[in-house]
Amino acid sequence: MTSLTNATVLVIGATGGIGQSLCAALNDAGATVIGTTRDEGKLSGLASSTSSQRVLDLADGDSIAAFLDDIEADDVALNGIIVAAGVVGFGNAVDVPAAGFDRMMAINATGPIHVLSALSPTVGKSGDGFVVTLSGMIAETPMAGLSAYSASKAALHAFSVAAGREFRRLGVRFIDARPGHTESGLATRALFGEAPNFGAGLTTDGVAARIVAAILNDEKDLPSASFI
Repeated sequence: MTSLTNATVLVIGATGGIGQSLCAALNDAGATVIGTTRDEGKLSGLASSTSSQRVLDLADGDSIAAFLDDIEADDVALNGIIVAAGVVGFGNAVDVPAAGFDRMMAINATGPIHVLSALSPTVGKSGDGFVVTLSGMIAETPMAGLSAYSASKAALHAFSVAAGREFRRLGVRFIDARPGHTESGLATRALFGEAPNFGAGLTTDGVAARIVAAILNDEKDLPSASFI
């Protein structure tokens, strides 16, 4: 069983609905939380739930480089990373704006992949480190009207599965979490298109609690059925 007492955990996307719930759950488990936001104006809002706050825009290569440089310069010892950042967009493939699709892929897939590839060896130094990605149920069941979003999350899921095998020998456990629709408010902030009626979703606190339990219990995968 993994202990989070005094563990240092980086939560990427700490100001989002799930990110906020994760910070609270990690604090309750005894972890020291580092939170990121892409909006510098929101840094102060993280002070109550995190011990350290940093700017990271996953769609901006310069921001990623600066963030990684700062982590290295500060010699931050990480026991775990959770990628809670993400964006959504709606509409048929022919209607998806190219710029919106590119930004979605950067935030949901390529940005996290760059950060995790760079920091996973650091996490491995703890001997029992972990990485959690949230690809969501959409990675298991791509949906019409959500083809661009499906593609971005499927890419993150594939990376987590493959990289998890690569980093296992370094002492890093990858967990891909695939909860269904969650009432995080993400659908109201879509990059493009209008959200369909999903019906009632999971609570952010419930999703966060399930993820923290998986970390503590040394689980290696969280399919959508795990959140029912």
